[in-house]
Amino acid sequence: MRGAIVSSFLTIFVLLLRSTAAAEEKTCRLRPLGHGKDDTSQVEKAIANCGKHGTTIFETGSYNITRKMKWDLLSSKVDLKGYLNFPPNIDYWLNPNNTYRAIIIQSQASWFVVTGRDFVIDAHNTGGIQGNGQKWWSFYAGKPHNDGDGRPVSLSLVNVTRGEVRNFRIESPPFWANAVSQSSQVTYDGMYTNASSLDPAWEGQNLVLNTDGINTYRSSFVTLKNWDVTCGDDCLAIKGNSSNIVAHNITCRGGNGIAFGSLGQYAELVDIVENVDLKDIHVTRIDPKIQPLMQWGVMFKSWSGSVKGAPPTGGGGGTGYARNITARNVYVDRVDTPIYIHQTYNNDEHSGDLPSKLNFGGITYINFTGTASSDKIVDLQCSPGAFCHDITFKNINVTAPAGVAPQYLCLNTQNIHGLSGEHELGDTCMIVV
Repeated sequence: MRGAIVSSFLTIFVLLLRSTAAAEEKTCRLRPLGHGKDDTSQVEKAIANCGKHGTTIFETGSYNITRKMKWDLLSSKVDLKGYLNFPPNIDYWLNPNNTYRAIIIQSQASWFVVTGRDFVIDAHNTGGIQGNGQKWWSFYAGKPHNDGDGRPVSLSLVNVTRGEVRNFRIESPPFWANAVSQSSQVTYDGMYTNASSLDPAWEGQNLVLNTDGINTYRSSFVTLKNWDVTCGDDCLAIKGNSSNIVAHNITCRGGNGIAFGSLGQYAELVDIVENVDLKDIHVTRIDPKIQPLMQWGVMFKSWSGSVKGAPPTGGGGGTGYARNITARNVYVDRVDTPIYIHQTYNNDEHSGDLPSKLNFGGITYINFTGTASSDKIVDLQCSPGAFCHDITFKNINVTAPAGVAPQYLCLNTQNIHGLSGEHELGDTCMIVV
């Protein structure tokens, strides 16, 4: 009798395990409704059902998303083979009630936020986000383009732990393509984003301001691999309190190159950036009719020590440091200034300004090749309030335009290694390799 009871309990236990496993392996499959119908509800329902311990499969096609959307994922996978299409209803999206303010800094808006842990979003190079940016860019043509003006970030990862985004495409982002904030152990492997204006009325002008490839903020152990970014601003922007960042095999087409900062915008905050490894970076100028900018290869930028206005458009006076940063195997193609540090960024630089207290040090540049479009190969404009220090150059082989002597400039630096020539602390100097 006892054996029969034990056997029954074992049977029930096995059935419960199988039931639990089946629940954890649930799959939701979607197809676009088509004919202009709204897909938002079916997408939200599928994620609610399978976003935790399940798989959500989006078949190819365009999914019409008409309102802000948040995915809370847990131990799950999303196969996004189609595009989430955000229609360019500009007046609707500019209403703050219709977007999230999840990134914290600069009052940035987000229309799609992903949070959670232990998940994979794989777009298989066939899906991602359609931002319909052209209408946005043309709408803002001739108007101020400012941080916090309401243009939405396309994909925002916020409060994520152990999340991965693979083979993802973001077409025509109105503003930043990506942001990762307050997150850890995040990997983006395969990201294509293209902000290219095709409006002939603005040919040869930068109509696509603020279309950064990604901004990192208050995040650690973030890996960016295999990126291809066409934009009119920072290809990658590594903002305050970003640490243990890896960026390998990155192609930047147009814009401002890879930027650290801007740092020190908030007087009450300490911005820290450390342990960053950039490797195999390609920064290239593209057709100037589409995108005239290609300003920097790798740039560090901080606000001055004076406070002027308030974020998102003003600020300054913040402190902090950037250290233990390496950029290696960087190819630049007709870049204005391949290596640049600017410690009075986004300020009028009046003579009465307080110097920046941001400390830049422990920076290494290795194997820079290619061409510059100006005579400035290296331009270190550091602060008298916080000298740039312990900067190493190895194998810097970037050529200036024909007939122009290359310049290597430094201001307020100490312990510069790898460029020939000596200079006094605080002097502006030309160093010839």
